[in-house]
Amino acid sequence: MVPQPKRWIAVNLLLGLALLLAACAQPATPPPSPTPTTAPALPTPTAAPKVIIFGMLLVGPYNDRGWSQAHYEAGKYVEQKLPGAKMLYIDKVNPADRPGTTASQLAEELVAKGAKVIIFNSDDHKDEAIKFAKAHPDIVVIHASGDDAWKEGKNYKGIPNLANVMGKMEYGKMIAGCAAALTTQTGKIGYLGPLINDETRRLAASAYLGAKYCWEKYRGKPAADLKFKVTWIGFWFHIPGVTADPTQVSQDFINAGYDVIISGIDTTEALREAAKATQAGKKVWAIPYDYIGACEEAPDVCLGVPYFNWGPSYLKHIKAVLEGTWKPSWDWVGPDWKEINNPDTSHVGFVKGKALSPEAAARVDEFIKGLGDGAIQLWKGPIRLQDVTLYVEEGKVATDQQIWYLPQLLEGMEGQSVPTK
Repeated sequence: MVPQPKRWIAVNLLLGLALLLAACAQPATPPPSPTPTTAPALPTPTAAPKVIIFGMLLVGPYNDRGWSQAHYEAGKYVEQKLPGAKMLYIDKVNPADRPGTTASQLAEELVAKGAKVIIFNSDDHKDEAIKFAKAHPDIVVIHASGDDAWKEGKNYKGIPNLANVMGKMEYGKMIAGCAAALTTQTGKIGYLGPLINDETRRLAASAYLGAKYCWEKYRGKPAADLKFKVTWIGFWFHIPGVTADPTQVSQDFINAGYDVIISGIDTTEALREAAKATQAGKKVWAIPYDYIGACEEAPDVCLGVPYFNWGPSYLKHIKAVLEGTWKPSWDWVGPDWKEINNPDTSHVGFVKGKALSPEAAARVDEFIKGLGDGAIQLWKGPIRLQDVTLYVEEGKVATDQQIWYLPQLLEGMEGQSVPTK
C-alpha cells in the first residue's frame, strides 16, 4: 500500500500530465485576421466627346467688323460650348473675290475635309445653298436668312436637310431709328442700304418706324419734319466698279445736312465718315450694323449698334445634328426681352454707344421696354406703302408675311423701293 502523501503526489502528477496532453491536443487559436481594406476604385474612363465638324461659308472677310465677323464668332462660340465641335470656314465667298468659283463648289471642299453641317451665311448664297442641299441629302445645310424652309412662306421648298435661321433684326433697326431720332439736330437721317430685296426693305422700314415714333413721342415733333432718306449701294459691301462707293454715299449724306447715318451694309464706312466729319468740326453721328463690337472703330460718334448673335441658334442646330435629333426648321428668332444682350439667349441685341446722350439713352431703354412688353407696336396699322397704298389696315398688326415680304418702302421714306431692271 502506497503511503497517503505519496499517493496524492502521484495523483497530482497524473492530473497535470492529463491537462498538458489535453492542451497539446487543442488546435492553436489562429491569429486575428487583418481588417480587410477596399482597393481604391479606378477612375471611370471618360468617354471622348463625339466629334462633329461644321463648315461655314462667309460672304465677306471673317474680320470685317460686320456681318461675316458676327458669324465667324458664332462659330467660335459653338466650339466653346459644344465639346467635340470643330469649325472650318472659307471667307470672301462672293463673285468679286472668287470669280468663277461658286459657293456650292467651296462647300464641297469643306465636306471633303469632314464637315457634316454647312452654313451658307448670306442671302446672296440662297440658290447655291439650295443646289448643294439637294445634291447632298446626307449633309445638313443651314442658310442664314432665306425662307425656303418656311411652310407658310412664298418660297417653301420642303428640302429635308435644309433649315433657315434669321434674327428679327426689325427690332434692332427700330431701336437704331429711335436713337437716331433722339439725337439728330437737323431732323435728317440717312440710311446707307446694301441691295434692294424683301429683307433690306423691311429693315430700312423698321428703322424709319422707330425713328418716326421717337421723333413724335419723345421729341414732340411732327412726322412731316423728319427726313429719312435711303440710298442703296448695290451689294452688302463695296465692290469697286460694281457698286456705289459707301464712303462717297456717306459723304453725300453729310454734305446734304444728314447728321445721323444708319448703316444697313456689312462694313463700317458710315462710322468712319462720321468720325472724319466730326473731326473737321461738324456734328455727325452714325449707327453701324451686324457686329457687337462695331462701335469700337469710332466710339465718339457711335450712337449704338444693333447686332446679330448667331451663336445660340447655330449651337442648337449643330448639337441636334450631333445627337441625331435634327429636323429642318425656319427660325425667325427675336431678342430675349429680359436681357437683350444676353450672349446665350438673345439672337438680336443693341449696345448703346458712347455718343448717345444720357437723356437719349434713358429714352432708348424706355423704348426697348415698350417693344418687349408689347406696349409699343410699330408694325400696326394704318401703314401705307411709299405709293400711298394702304398696306396694314387701321388697328391691325401686320402678319409675319406682310413684314417679311414688304414690297415697297413706306410712306414718309425717300429712296428707291425696287431694283432697277
